[in-house]
Amino acid sequence: MIPCLVLMFLLWISKPNPCCAELYFKRTSGDQPKQILQHFPVNDGKLLNRQKRGWMWNQFFLLEEYTGLDYQYVGKLHSDQDKGDGSLKYILSGDGAGTLFVIDERTGDIHATRRIDREEKAFYTLRAQAINRRTGRPVEPESEFVIKIHDINDNEPTFLEHIYTASVPEMSDVGTFVVQVTAADADDPSYGNSAKVIYSILQGQPYFSVEPETGIIQTALPNMNREIREHYQVVIQAKDMGGQMGGLSGTTTVNITLTDVNDNPPRFTQNTYHLSVSESSPTGSAVGHIKAVDADIGRNAEVRYRITDGDEMNMFDITTERATQDGVITIRKRLDYESKRLYSLKLEAENTHVDPHFHYLGPFKDTATVKISVEDADEPPIFGRPSYMFKVHEDIELGTIIGTVMARDPDTISSPIRFSLDRHTDLDRIFNIHSGNGSIYTAKPLDREISQWHNLSIIATEINNPKQTTRATVYILILDVNDNAPQFAMFYDTFVCENARPGQLIQTISAVDKDEPPGGQKFFFSLASVNPNFTVQDNEDNTARILTRRNGFNRHEINSYLLPVVISDNDYPIQSSTGTLTIRVCTCDNQGNMQSCSAEALLLPAGLSTGALIAILLCIIILLLIVVLFAALKRQRKKEPLVLSKEDIRDNIVSYNDEGGGEEDTQAFDIGTLRNPGAMDDKKHRRDIIPENLLLPRRTASVPDNTDVRDFINQRLKEHDNDPTAPPYDSLATYAYEGNDSIAESLSSLESSTTEGDQNYEYLKEWGPRFNKLAEMYGNGESDKDS
Repeated sequence: MIPCLVLMFLLWISKPNPCCAELYFKRTSGDQPKQILQHFPVNDGKLLNRQKRGWMWNQFFLLEEYTGLDYQYVGKLHSDQDKGDGSLKYILSGDGAGTLFVIDERTGDIHATRRIDREEKAFYTLRAQAINRRTGRPVEPESEFVIKIHDINDNEPTFLEHIYTASVPEMSDVGTFVVQVTAADADDPSYGNSAKVIYSILQGQPYFSVEPETGIIQTALPNMNREIREHYQVVIQAKDMGGQMGGLSGTTTVNITLTDVNDNPPRFTQNTYHLSVSESSPTGSAVGHIKAVDADIGRNAEVRYRITDGDEMNMFDITTERATQDGVITIRKRLDYESKRLYSLKLEAENTHVDPHFHYLGPFKDTATVKISVEDADEPPIFGRPSYMFKVHEDIELGTIIGTVMARDPDTISSPIRFSLDRHTDLDRIFNIHSGNGSIYTAKPLDREISQWHNLSIIATEINNPKQTTRATVYILILDVNDNAPQFAMFYDTFVCENARPGQLIQTISAVDKDEPPGGQKFFFSLASVNPNFTVQDNEDNTARILTRRNGFNRHEINSYLLPVVISDNDYPIQSSTGTLTIRVCTCDNQGNMQSCSAEALLLPAGLSTGALIAILLCIIILLLIVVLFAALKRQRKKEPLVLSKEDIRDNIVSYNDEGGGEEDTQAFDIGTLRNPGAMDDKKHRRDIIPENLLLPRRTASVPDNTDVRDFINQRLKEHDNDPTAPPYDSLATYAYEGNDSIAESLSSLESSTTEGDQNYEYLKEWGPRFNKLAEMYGNGESDKDS
């Protein structure tokens, strides 16, 4: 550091230092253009005369990073108007005036108050003026000047990035561009060599080099191999002062990675591989994995495998697993231990992306041998064919063999085979199969019109190992036999007009047949017997016309005719049927339009007519309604009251229509009173009416042991038990018998004539409003009797 300061000091003293020189602002010479100053007013009101400008300068220079204790001297402002008597005052304004730069107003000396960094600001623009201290008027016009900061080498070069990352392909030639680094120096590039940067490499030789002036990093060694070393760290230095001693420097780190190129072929790890597989393995399953190793990475390490020899029967296939680049050998066809037990395959592995620049390194492929051993396994039975098709006529007898399926055990030690029929494919159990020889025969009659095709699944099972099963499909086609007679194609509503003429067409009929003969349907129509009224004319196109043979039909004499028509087919054996047409006789107008008929035509083979079925259904519904209505009326029947109105009095018996509280009302009536009238609780009241303070009726002496009621009830109960007409369900029998000696005595007027006339019924009025009617009746009676 000391030699650096000495050098700077020598450079400073070897030049004229404008910072320390006094600058006097002199009159301009006669050959310079003259600048006329403006006159300013003075205190006495007189105007100053225009004079020549008395000061002029270019700029001041100030060295940065001043380290002295005193203010740094910048320069001196002086006007030739200054007589040295202190009458002039120097004023400074502009950038940093009064803070960074101060001026002695008497002498014009300018000083810097603190250390200045050129990198912060390279120059300052200020304005100076000299004024008369007494009058305050300027003696010179205001002028502008610049203070320029002189640079020193106080900033080291700085790289744009602290760490650089770059890559270059492996095996590159010497001088291959890698990356360019750049360093910036904040010093003034126009002043000396402070900002002149030179690059050098501190770490990373002999692999890489750097150009001193540009900072371009290049490869320095040929054939650098990524598989040997992939990552490099290079340290680059940038030094100012043109790299000379005493210059400042900065460093950066460059991480360089060698990228891969396809310079390595794939190589099998061994010459021969041994694999084994069971013969029961399904097609598409993997036999094993092999791998050819490639030192490269990425797409340069992608390998394609193929079988070049030993697989003439195309039993195997090999594919590349993309994630691991393994070769996966799979089964293309089913293996058979009994046919072939060993396969020897020759495999080849080669790169899919070969770089032609590295062909000189050799072929980018390798070969190996794979031996595959087939292991024996217990195999399921094998059918002679995967599917069978049999044809059979629908009229064959039960038990007829339709066809036979064949299956065998392919193992060396053969096992007997048992055949069975999957009943899910024969839900109607129409067919059976012989378990020993596989013969399929019928178990039920066949009908092509119901089902023409039957698809059966036959199961072959090893007897020694029932888990080993195989299925085969059997298609059975049912051939047609002429076993159905033709019938009318539809229901015909046929009528004949009373005024019909002989030979008049009254109906066209056609027929259908469920059979399908090879030559197509052909029907013949005829009458079962000669009919004097109608005839059938065959149109020979599977239709026929019904014609009249006479006129003079009268619906009052005969309202309908039955016409049997015989329909025959032409297949073998010939099938025929007789359909009967019901021809109604109707009244028609002159155009032959029906107006009225006596009955509707019916087709006899069709059974009952629609009208008859509707009539029967209505009768059944009516009967059901009658039964339901009768049951409802029986349930809702109520007992007729003795007296329908309070005013209707018959034998002085009044109906109060009081039914009591039902089964839960245990206090409304106590049957114990009948058995023991003396045990009646006087304090109990009915819960279904509002309690009232009523006078109890007069009681007569009760019978100590009232057994006649019990005997009567037992006798009636015995009669009902022995009665065969009694209903077989629980019922309530009402016995209108109270026994003798009722505690209320008789209220009937029938016995009034036999009683004495001195009986008093006034107590009835005290029983409450329910007995007012009785009290009124009997009270009036006494009054009439007395009168």
